[in-house]
Amino acid sequence: MADLGFIAGIKREINRMCSRRMYLCGMVIVPLFIAVFFLSILSEGLPEHVPTAVVDLDHSSMSRSVTRSLKALQLLDINQECESYDKALDAVRQGSVFGFFVIPANFERDALSGRTPTLEYYTNMTYFVPGTLSFKGFKTVAVATAGGVVKETLVSLGLTPDQVSELVQPVAIDQFPLNNPWMNYAIYLCPSFTVCTFVLMIMLMTVFSITIEIKNGTSTRWLEVAKGRITVALASKLLPQTIVFFSVGLFILWLLFGYSHFPLNGSLGWMIVATFLTVIASQSFAVFICSVVPNPRLAFSLCALFGILSFSFTGFSFPVQSMYGFLAVFSWLAPIRYWFLIYVNEALNGVALYYSRLYFAALLLFPLGTFTMLWHLKRACLKPVYVP
Repeated sequence: MADLGFIAGIKREINRMCSRRMYLCGMVIVPLFIAVFFLSILSEGLPEHVPTAVVDLDHSSMSRSVTRSLKALQLLDINQECESYDKALDAVRQGSVFGFFVIPANFERDALSGRTPTLEYYTNMTYFVPGTLSFKGFKTVAVATAGGVVKETLVSLGLTPDQVSELVQPVAIDQFPLNNPWMNYAIYLCPSFTVCTFVLMIMLMTVFSITIEIKNGTSTRWLEVAKGRITVALASKLLPQTIVFFSVGLFILWLLFGYSHFPLNGSLGWMIVATFLTVIASQSFAVFICSVVPNPRLAFSLCALFGILSFSFTGFSFPVQSMYGFLAVFSWLAPIRYWFLIYVNEALNGVALYYSRLYFAALLLFPLGTFTMLWHLKRACLKPVYVP
């Protein structure tokens, strides 16, 4: 009888999914649109040609050389040469540039006479990525200029260029960026934001499919079809959605590793397993929310709030180890956190499965935690009360 209830529940859910375009939009169109959007906007990998300005108050051969060095950087686009600090600051406030480099008056004279002039650069960190990139470019030119001035001064004192090079840079540095030698931002950002949005949609659509039964008063019929067993009712409702979500997740993996050729130094099979477990864990998290708060408005709000905050407190943009303790705890409650760690281990680092075993185990704990509150969800389904 339970099997008959399970099959009947699956047929009922498929009919409900086919009867409302919201399911197609939330389960397929939105996740794929977000994936294509991020892959397109970050297709160049590292943002380049950040609009910046230069303020040359010296107008000497050395200051013009510094300006040419700024224009030669791939990161920067010196599209304005302002006459004063105030005009450059106005350009930053207007949003036409994200920073400016100031060459002081008498720069060449002071540099050659050993008076240590000061090079200043200002960046608008309100916009983190362009602000950081312009800061990096300005700092590179400032350090190179300082080294060039020292080298020219020492050569004028009689030292050979080789001797000056040993003094200015006594230790040669070779950089070897591991696992992402191209310094491609997309390899880090696209999987994080794409899958996090995907997880958010899984939670929202799961909440919608369950709480709409309570809102419309059809939850009693839902349980009747499952012969009164809440586990059978949930399994029959979520299985068709799981298949659709998992198919979308496989397509996202193809976009990342197949179409975009992101590095995959580990096993594609384990990434597929991680994606499947993440779908199950996200649905389980949403079911737990519905069990605790069987109200559409509140359940939607909680899932949306937690899903949006997952972009911040799961380690995408700020390391969890540096967060306040009470905030770091929330990172371990988000399924996307474990998918992200598995992605780093399997795709980027290519380490053995042993180092990801705890993350896979954590994803398996989400369905188990859901069973603790199913009795409350069943009671809400038997006596549906919709509170606007």
